[in-house]
Amino acid sequence: MKMITTTEELAQACAKLANSDFVTVDTEFLRETTFWPKLCVIQIANPDHAVLVDALAEDLDLEPFFALMRNTDIVKVFHAARQDIEIIYHLGGFVPSPLFDSQVAAMVCGFGDSVSYDQLVSKVTGERIDKSSRFTDWSRRPLTNKQLAYALADVTHLREVYLFLKKQLEQKGRSHWVEDEMATLSSIDTYRSDPAKAWQRMKLRVRKPRDLAVLKELAFWREQEAQKRDIPRNRVIKDDAIFEVSTQKPQTSEALGHLRTIPRGFERSRHAEEILNAVKRAMAIAEEDLPEVPKGRPSPDGASAAVDLLKVLLKMKSESFGVAPKVIATVDDLDKIASHDEADVQALSGWRRELFGEDALRLKKGEIGLAFNGRQVVICEQGEPVERVENSSRRRGSRNGKAKS
Repeated sequence: MKMITTTEELAQACAKLANSDFVTVDTEFLRETTFWPKLCVIQIANPDHAVLVDALAEDLDLEPFFALMRNTDIVKVFHAARQDIEIIYHLGGFVPSPLFDSQVAAMVCGFGDSVSYDQLVSKVTGERIDKSSRFTDWSRRPLTNKQLAYALADVTHLREVYLFLKKQLEQKGRSHWVEDEMATLSSIDTYRSDPAKAWQRMKLRVRKPRDLAVLKELAFWREQEAQKRDIPRNRVIKDDAIFEVSTQKPQTSEALGHLRTIPRGFERSRHAEEILNAVKRAMAIAEEDLPEVPKGRPSPDGASAAVDLLKVLLKMKSESFGVAPKVIATVDDLDKIASHDEADVQALSGWRRELFGEDALRLKKGEIGLAFNGRQVVICEQGEPVERVENSSRRRGSRNGKAKS
């Protein structure tokens, strides 16, 4: 199949693709040696047409593609959409809307946690996808026929998958269940890379406010440098080095060069001077203005046991309603619910509260219990004989199945 390489061809193709209420979209990119993903191929399809776009073609203007992505009358269907949308946001400055992520929808429809595209296609259509081209170099030209066939399959099979999942969601009354996830995917904040917040993505190993001040300065500098040079963060300076500099706080090139995580000779580079300047800025912060080191809220006695019970309840609910557990509640959600009845988590709002959250709180308070009736774990009301549990559980499941947000 021939790839689109000119702006005129792309405009004509997008005009045809716009004659539908949905398009399926995927991208092939490289990111091993860059900060920003390097877009190589774009795949787009609607029920009647499917095209491949050579994003590396000389003088190709992607504006017709961006216009299609901005069209709010067309649903943009992706599988595991976040990285694809990040590319569109970085290159076009916007987030496509409305969105449909088949991976999220599949989790709501009972296909398990984070089901892969090829597994989903196999289960829905019976087709097998050849995955051997998945990790090939998509920047080399010309692409092989095998690569082109693989890329095209990423959007042609997705048409059937989308229609199947959309029908399933409507029949089960669960279309609104995916709205929270789609809202997150549609938010610009999901894709902004703010250098001032770069420290938040690091697993903190500092305990003192001054150490944190240094770490924040270093993370900010590294993020800016990585974005400017378009290289991975660890190519600028590794996390371990940031943590060591944060705790040791070297004031001179010589002191910096003595640190275990700093490469030999690095202390004489331009970057060494910038690191020392970051340390000096943090050291100049007045004591009363130092950042507070985040601390987890202490868990009450018995919280660990409560989490274990909540995990059993979550598994029971997940199996009963055919929904992946992580869509209903995360492990972090369970920790917070175990510690606080009014925890600010999705599991205690909307349809998730009706399906799981309400019973989670009742279980904590001892108003209900969990029993094993010989075949499965079921909920029993306080004082209810185990032999009556199964019918009671079925009635409760029927009510929860109609949960609304």
